[in-house]
Amino acid sequence: MTRLVALETGAEARIRNEGAPLSALILNGGTAKAVAGTWSATSELLVEELGPRFEDVELVEVRYRVKSWNEIDSCVADARAALAQARAGGARRTLLVGFSMGGAVSIGAAGTPEVEGVLGLAPWIPERLTLGPLLGKRLDILHGAWDRYLPGIPGVSPSSSRRGFERARALGIEGSYTLIPRGLHGTALRLRSGRLLRMPQWRAWVDLVAGHLEAFRAARPAGQDGIA
Repeated sequence: MTRLVALETGAEARIRNEGAPLSALILNGGTAKAVAGTWSATSELLVEELGPRFEDVELVEVRYRVKSWNEIDSCVADARAALAQARAGGARRTLLVGFSMGGAVSIGAAGTPEVEGVLGLAPWIPERLTLGPLLGKRLDILHGAWDRYLPGIPGVSPSSSRRGFERARALGIEGSYTLIPRGLHGTALRLRSGRLLRMPQWRAWVDLVAGHLEAFRAARPAGQDGIA
């Protein structure tokens, strides 16, 4: 069951497996133009596929008030409001899953103690973005090998996210970087009908995200007994 929740900033969240002791916040992409937030096709497909497999992980999709990288502080505030919602519901450990611009949003929101890391899905990590919130956390990246920006078609080059990953590694941040052969930008597109169109290699994306959720679920934070 999925519940729609209004966040304190005015953004919205869709919550699946509500009340679970672990949470994964899924933060989506954006555009240069300041436009109203929408639900992400990539996030929706991941929740549809992974929700039944991870009933002990609360999956939280976030719809920003405004989805624009020129309004990124607003998007980070929405992510923090979703974190507060998850905490209030009992989640003690959180993984931030950021798709495209959501990678930068996830990094910006990663500084709170319950956040253990960021899983970037074709993440946008611009040079100007400070990586300080990741100190003491993990940064794992999945990126489609064929992802590119084309006129009128959103995309993030793998070389761009690789530079961001290497910046993080230079700061001593642990993590991993995985290219998905023949992968494009995300898992799905939304048709005008509202139906999801699954993109090539969508199953590889889902399986790799599942692997990272399993590792997150199995981890035992230092100084804690952990949660199964």
